Amino acid sequence: MTDAKYHQVIRDLSDRLVNAQRPIRILDALKWNGAVEEAFFKSGFKELPKVTGPDYYENNPLKYDPEEKIAEFNQIEREIRKELGQYNSVGMIMQRMCREYCTVVEMLKARGTPKFSRYSQQLYGSTGDAFYAGAPTLKDLALLISNTLSFIQKQTESELDVKRYTSEEAVAILGERLSHYFLDEAEQKRVKLSDDIVADAAAGAEFIKLRKNAKFSERELKVLEVHEGWVHLGTTLNGLNQPICTFLSKGPPSSTITQEGLAIIMEIFTFSSHPTRMQGLTDRITAIYMAENGANFLEVFNFFLDQGLSAEESYYRTTRVFRGSTAEGTPFTKDLVYNKGFILIYNYIRLTIQKGELDHIPLLFLGKTTLEDLHVLGDLVQEGLVVPAKYIPPQFKDLAALCSWMCYSLFLNQLDLKRLAIEYKGIL
Repeated sequence: MTDAKYHQVIRDLSDRLVNAQRPIRILDALKWNGAVEEAFFKSGFKELPKVTGPDYYENNPLKYDPEEKIAEFNQIEREIRKELGQYNSVGMIMQRMCREYCTVVEMLKARGTPKFSRYSQQLYGSTGDAFYAGAPTLKDLALLISNTLSFIQKQTESELDVKRYTSEEAVAILGERLSHYFLDEAEQKRVKLSDDIVADAAAGAEFIKLRKNAKFSERELKVLEVHEGWVHLGTTLNGLNQPICTFLSKGPPSSTITQEGLAIIMEIFTFSSHPTRMQGLTDRITAIYMAENGANFLEVFNFFLDQGLSAEESYYRTTRVFRGSTAEGTPFTKDLVYNKGFILIYNYIRLTIQKGELDHIPLLFLGKTTLEDLHVLGDLVQEGLVVPAKYIPPQFKDLAALCSWMCYSLFLNQLDLKRLAIEYKGIL
């Protein structure tokens, strides 16, 4: 087979995979309608939402036949092996993606049943998962960070936290900033108003959506710029720029872990994040932990109220935990990916620097990547099957400062913070 024909075979199979996953809209399939919220607020937050089993989700049917969709992915997987062989490197990535999408469809089939959360944990993880044998868990992380943030959160608030910008002003400001980042496509409108999202902001396929009538602070705009813009939008455009491995423009849940981990790392590296933001992310871990251990919707809702959130924000955050499940069921665990991804990628970067393999780091931005595939993607770049990322944040384009940071990090992590607290007691 000539190189041109080989490349075309990969492109055709990759396109089939992208097209097969197109109708799978995970969050759309899990959302609760406005009537559930209205009834909950009308009860004075005393009655559980009327989402009691799979019958509720029959009112929001999948836009495809799940059995046919699973059969389609199985067929694509068989054809990948037939055309490329079982152990072809790019073929192995696409085969794994086929299997993962099958698990996604199985999860959506199981909405409102105990199986739903088991599939969710398989795809996104659980609060009790270890990073290695004997390592602290995500729940341990949430406890440590929350205890620390309780001392510093109020001390760090400033004018930067005042929600002074309307959604229209935020669209203009953020659009202008991103036009300088996406210079080759500066004329493209990358930020738009939307009245069909619950969150204040969300990354679409090729643009960022801001909720109409929402208000934003300067800190929030900076977070949106680097999180939604530099990472989510940037990796989407890098994936769409792939001439052969088009599957990098879309990603299954495993790539969501990489995506959100990268986005949080960018917040940290650009000094854009803040204690309130971090508290929100760790509260999500705590809420999922509560639901995994039997807490119902009301108990998690009251937990968020106790954190000082409004009833509206508490309801929104609690529905993120129970969507796809029931008001007394086990959780949808997707919100773990922010902290889980951060830990996995931060350590990946530290280890690549320790081993002197700096060329692996920019591979994170090739598209919707997964950590376990990066070593293969590096080979594919050398083969010309994958083109290097076009849009890379400056902190990852020039790695000098990052390497300096990580070299000290390798040593600092060997120090015992509890012991240091004793030694520094006299000067603190």
